[in-house]
Amino acid sequence: MTTPRENLLRVLRHEIPEWLPLTGHCDPYNQPSREGMDPELAEALGEVRWGGEATVTLSRYLGLDIMDWHGMPVRVTRREVTVEERVEGVERTRVWRTPAGELHETIRVCRDASGAVSSNWTEHPIKSADDLPILAAIFEDEVIEPDPEGVERTQRRCELIGDDGLLLGSMPGTPLGMMFRVYSGVATLAYLWADARDALRDLFAVMERNYRQRLAIGAQSGIDVVVSVDDTSTTAISPAMFEACNIDLTNERARAAHDAGKFYFHHSCGLIRDLLPLYRRTCMDGVHAFTIPPVGDVTVGEGRRVLGDRITIVAGVQQLAGPIDDPAAVRASIKRMIDEARPWDHFILSVAGYPHRTVEQMRFVVDCCREAGGAPVALS
Repeated sequence: MTTPRENLLRVLRHEIPEWLPLTGHCDPYNQPSREGMDPELAEALGEVRWGGEATVTLSRYLGLDIMDWHGMPVRVTRREVTVEERVEGVERTRVWRTPAGELHETIRVCRDASGAVSSNWTEHPIKSADDLPILAAIFEDEVIEPDPEGVERTQRRCELIGDDGLLLGSMPGTPLGMMFRVYSGVATLAYLWADARDALRDLFAVMERNYRQRLAIGAQSGIDVVVSVDDTSTTAISPAMFEACNIDLTNERARAAHDAGKFYFHHSCGLIRDLLPLYRRTCMDGVHAFTIPPVGDVTVGEGRRVLGDRITIVAGVQQLAGPIDDPAAVRASIKRMIDEARPWDHFILSVAGYPHRTVEQMRFVVDCCREAGGAPVALS
């Protein structure tokens, strides 16, 4: 019998799978509502934490293939840079002190009544071009080493998953992506791109040397796939910016992963239609969290045509995020999406939990996907 792991690998090797892989995902924000949840499942999930086993637990409960996220087993220490952190209510303030100067940032943590947790930067550390050398000093000060305990945790997670799926090792996104998400925000990045591009590129070079050290260590662990967590979106960067900064970088990362026998995914859960022709020019193996309407701006069919036959689409089942009060319409939408992806030789579906959706609503969407995409023998 074909295992879920082998079936997923078939897709990544561009072979036709026995069934369309349907994977699950659960993290502190992307978790289902506890309303009406089976008490045993609620107890097993507990407080969902980054790096925890929630994805494995929820996937097995719903009979899904497993594609679990796990951090790279990397230890990061600093020699001269210090960080002062203060927590007041829902806000966490950090002061980074470096030989080149100080940076300040504030992060607000949002906790929903459902239990879901998210965070956002209300003050980014980079406010102007003057701050770029200070951020570079932080990255230059870091010592990147293998984390023996992290390696053991990774191996335990591989054993937990077994033949039921794959383990994805997450790493920071491109320096450009990390800027708009973490270090500067979109508006400041736009000004820096216009007024201080050379200084920005100098910073990116320092950041990427750091990130590549993390990749080199993580790729030697038990993970199956390296995932660059970029959240790329044309609402944050333009295709011209991606072309200028990220094509060669993505190719270098992908080749490093391939040399270690791993696949390489670019995580971009944003509006990416106009970026797809650029993705096609890279060596990436997959576009992770490919976001279809109504949340995203490109259909699976259009994505297949533009990306070609080499890059796997790992698409989120966004029908769960939108209105589901018309079951027939939801079922038809899912069938249409899955039909557009035939013969499924580079297509994987991912069902994430949503705080406003119950497990039973997830199960309905899962059943719709299984109806259109087949099911493993063990679940038939």
